[in-house]
Amino acid sequence: MSTRNASKSDAPTVAGIDPKQGRKAGIAAFVGTTIEWFDFYIYGTASALVLGKLFFPDASPAIGTLAAFATFAVGFLARPLGGIIFGHFGDKFGRKNTVITTLLLMGAATVGVGLLPTYAQIGVAAPILLILLRVIQGVAMGGEWGGAVLIATEFAPPKKKILYGAFAQQGSPVGNLLATLAFLGLTFLSNEAFNSWGWRLPFLASAVLIIIGLYIRLHITETPEMVKAVESKSQKRVPLAELMKDHWRVVLLGVGAVVAGVAITYVKTTFALSWATKDLGFGRTEFLQIITVALIAQVVIQPFGAILASKIDVKKAVLWMLLPEIVLLPLMFFMIQTGNFALAMIGMVLATAPHAMYYSALAGVLAQLFPTHIRYTGISVAYQLSTAVFAGTAPFVSQALLTSTGSIWPVVLLALGYVALSIICMSVLLRGKAWANREVDAVTG
Repeated sequence: MSTRNASKSDAPTVAGIDPKQGRKAGIAAFVGTTIEWFDFYIYGTASALVLGKLFFPDASPAIGTLAAFATFAVGFLARPLGGIIFGHFGDKFGRKNTVITTLLLMGAATVGVGLLPTYAQIGVAAPILLILLRVIQGVAMGGEWGGAVLIATEFAPPKKKILYGAFAQQGSPVGNLLATLAFLGLTFLSNEAFNSWGWRLPFLASAVLIIIGLYIRLHITETPEMVKAVESKSQKRVPLAELMKDHWRVVLLGVGAVVAGVAITYVKTTFALSWATKDLGFGRTEFLQIITVALIAQVVIQPFGAILASKIDVKKAVLWMLLPEIVLLPLMFFMIQTGNFALAMIGMVLATAPHAMYYSALAGVLAQLFPTHIRYTGISVAYQLSTAVFAGTAPFVSQALLTSTGSIWPVVLLALGYVALSIICMSVLLRGKAWANREVDAVTG
């Protein structure tokens, strides 16, 4: 892609990359993923607080919560499909139009949930439609993440891809924070008003955010690396076929490497919110405040993971980021179980830091493991398979373990298993050929 003629005041270009376009791409990735994650996370919060009683009213409270968490998981099961579909089009035709489409699709599904009649109004059609809309959300999210990451990293200078990838990753905690604040802002409503119409407001407000996101994304250009791939005609007819033929080991290791960055979040927020408010005596407002403080801490702390991984050897950075979680996760559950507001908040904040920093660096690492012409498909399949198998099922499995054993400690062991799996898989990836032979400067070839 040819860049415009630079004036004396313009920053110098690096490897054919216009720094101004790079900054715009980073902002577009951040804003877009923030909106998409807001849409995705408000469903999780609503699942913990209200969807069970509105869409599965005949079940007991525990079973109703499990049913709501099951619809939550359905969105994750649909995400690999979205990764494959939009990864295919993103690798063949470009990143920009693909992420515009995913944003529109997510917005339509989210507003649809906000307008959906409940079981009391239309009977069994209500949970069926709820599941359908959640599937559409999942497909959109499955295509969104990979495109947003590549918009950021493919505009990055060679040695700053992990840093630029952190722009897309920052959308997750900010979107989660906005979703939590949205429901926290509704706590002044009576239970009757909240259950009747209040819970719908965050879903309907998504329409405004989608318009903002579309405006920003319509004003970015295609990435330099994708333009180069089109000019060299290196795109594959079926990117998924080459991915599974030549890169399946990297995909499987990528699935495991992603787990700690995604699954622990849903154990700490979606499941813990349900557990604390139903079993431990925390009020809805009280525990949402705890989650809010932890998310604010995550927004501040998370970028330092990408900075650390850019300054020192990535293999060492991964260990420094994840090993503390082995102590801090059990400590968090113990402190929540005390029922003390301050202790629960401290525990949540401490346990947030390690996996948040790891998540920040994750995108930039994954994006360098696959060649340009199958990169969208590669990172999407690895990431979305991990979210489907591990993250989406985390609240359901956690609740099932708690219900069947009556103890929180099997849930703690589950979360620690997520951490161990990611340490092992990421360590193997960073010692393998894909990382050693990564395209350090794909733009200049």
